[in-house]
Amino acid sequence: MSENVVHLHKNTDPPADNVTTLTVVPDVPPARPVPLWVRSGRAVKTVVTHETTRATVRAAARHGLYTFNGGRIVARRAWDGRTGSRYERMIRAAEAAGNLEAAEEWEERLQRFRAARHHRRMDLLHSPVDAAKGVAVGVGMSIGALVALGVVMAISTGHVGDVITPLSATVDFIALLIRIVQVVWGPALSIGPFLALLALWSVGRKQHAAPNWALPANVRSGDGEPITPSIVVKALRDLGVPALARAIKEMGDAGASMLGPIRIAGCGVEVDVTLPSGVATNEVQSKRRKLAENLTRHEHEVFITIPQAARTVRLWVADSGALDEPIGPSPLVTDDTMTADYTKGKAPWGQDLRGDAAALSLYQRHLLITGLSNQGKTVALRSLALWLSLDKSVQFLMGDLKGAGDWNMFDGLATTLIQGPTDEHVIQVTEMVEGAVNEMNRRLQAPPGTVFPPLIVLVDEAQVAFMCPAKGTGKDKRPYGGAKADSRYFMAVRKIHNQGRAVNVLMWQGTQDPTNENLPKLVREGAHTRASLALGTESQARMALGDKAVDGGAAPNLLRPGLDRGTLVVASDGITIPAGQSSITVRTHYIDDDAATAITDRAKALRDGVTTLHAIDRGTEHDPLADIAAVVGDAPRVRTKDVLARLAGRNSDAYGDWSFLDLKRVLDDADAGPYKSDGVMVVSRDRVARALANRDGEGSASAE
Repeated sequence: MSENVVHLHKNTDPPADNVTTLTVVPDVPPARPVPLWVRSGRAVKTVVTHETTRATVRAAARHGLYTFNGGRIVARRAWDGRTGSRYERMIRAAEAAGNLEAAEEWEERLQRFRAARHHRRMDLLHSPVDAAKGVAVGVGMSIGALVALGVVMAISTGHVGDVITPLSATVDFIALLIRIVQVVWGPALSIGPFLALLALWSVGRKQHAAPNWALPANVRSGDGEPITPSIVVKALRDLGVPALARAIKEMGDAGASMLGPIRIAGCGVEVDVTLPSGVATNEVQSKRRKLAENLTRHEHEVFITIPQAARTVRLWVADSGALDEPIGPSPLVTDDTMTADYTKGKAPWGQDLRGDAAALSLYQRHLLITGLSNQGKTVALRSLALWLSLDKSVQFLMGDLKGAGDWNMFDGLATTLIQGPTDEHVIQVTEMVEGAVNEMNRRLQAPPGTVFPPLIVLVDEAQVAFMCPAKGTGKDKRPYGGAKADSRYFMAVRKIHNQGRAVNVLMWQGTQDPTNENLPKLVREGAHTRASLALGTESQARMALGDKAVDGGAAPNLLRPGLDRGTLVVASDGITIPAGQSSITVRTHYIDDDAATAITDRAKALRDGVTTLHAIDRGTEHDPLADIAAVVGDAPRVRTKDVLARLAGRNSDAYGDWSFLDLKRVLDDADAGPYKSDGVMVVSRDRVARALANRDGEGSASAE
């Protein structure tokens, strides 16, 4: 039997394979000393290239050139004032621009200047004699007056010596003035040149008369740099248009004659430029980026439009960085007492580039707003609906085919509110629009002179409806989407565009990233007010605003996606557009969801109560009395014409053709007939509820 031997002592000797080998690393040899001439060169380079040295050199050069160029400016002004060179430059500029009328006018002014100068020179031939005679007469009269004053004093005091007292006092005063001049003359001769140099420096500083590299950093980068005629002319000359450059060169340094007055316009300036013969306006429009950089601005800070005057472009140049600053809050948010007037009022939408309030009239105008995704389309469209909701006569049918809850605050305000992105939601929205068509037809067949409340049919993300592939079931196999004559949504929108405005049935649509497929030509051209946020291409801009607006300078494709969020280019006769322009750029107010909810709460308080439908009832069976109770909602009483409109929106197939007589028949049968209140026919909530309760009670009793 074997035994295991256990050793009780510990072997402290490390194993041989764990022996650590030490490696001796030699010291790094000391670096070679840098020669003195290298160290001196490096020190000189550091001093020369230091920012403080550069700033000092720039300051010295700048102020020296301010003085030198200020002298040149003063000398040029003096020369222009004494000679006819200014008029000659203007004549050459007018001839180069092909403006013969202006050339003749300046030539006439030159002749008048020369005649006046000749008259002054002829007067100089006689002026020495006349001046001597005048001095002699003046001295004699002065001495006579002083002697007469002395005689009066002598008679008064009884002293004969007082006769010469005024004369001697005058002599003493003249002597005092001479002594003062003698004392001041020396220092004045010493200080005078410095004062003259200071004046020249001030003129040069105001004109920034120094090279760009020597100017201060804020001016050199463009911040706060004023837009002057010389800067505009130089920017146009360097634009790369040969005919324009040659014309300006022939004008000499008087190219500013092309320019109208530079006017302060909001957060920038505006100037009209009359182009010389041979230069087309589109040649300047196509070089917007280069023109902006020549003006030391970014591309988005320069706008070029075409006014009515021939061969004229209108430049609006923003102050650097001004367009990146947000505008103030909407008056809808700051003024709790604001109301709306659909017929005569205008919605406060934002500000134009001049800083003036931009307000839009919505009266009998179909509306289309488009742009790329996430640029503020829904907020811009919603702000118009928020303002219009403060007119209690306005009714809304709303469809949001995004379904993100952007229109939730209209629940209880809109008659119908459908939200969601699916094909089923598109079907519901299409039937809602078709119900509005039925209501429009009913209004068109009403007696002449009948006044109808405004009905706004609003569809956000309308491109989803146009692109929907769903088709009808049963006998009706027509598609809901598409842009053909069998498309249900397309045809419903077209019908409203054709005749809706005559009876205050208006179509508002918001779409994104327009194409011919998701925004058909006939639909976009049916809108009276067309607005666009940032777009990707010029062809999309033409789809959104039309050829006339784009040819006139509208360029939503040049807006910066993300940075110019909420900035719209608008083409509409419902907004004030400067004379001669076909569009206007508007920076819209941002109204967040909480502020929008507060506004709709105020709008709901103006109404008697609205029951919002979230789906279209397509059932064949319906209960007229129950439907009347549903559309009356919580309001104590509702006007009969509003009840008819709500019923048509609830079930257009059943109630689209209803008249007042149909409504009265149903209510009279239930002993809940309409009655007059404040001169209008209304339906009572309590009467309808009592009729329903009586009917249900009778049904229960018969069942028992």
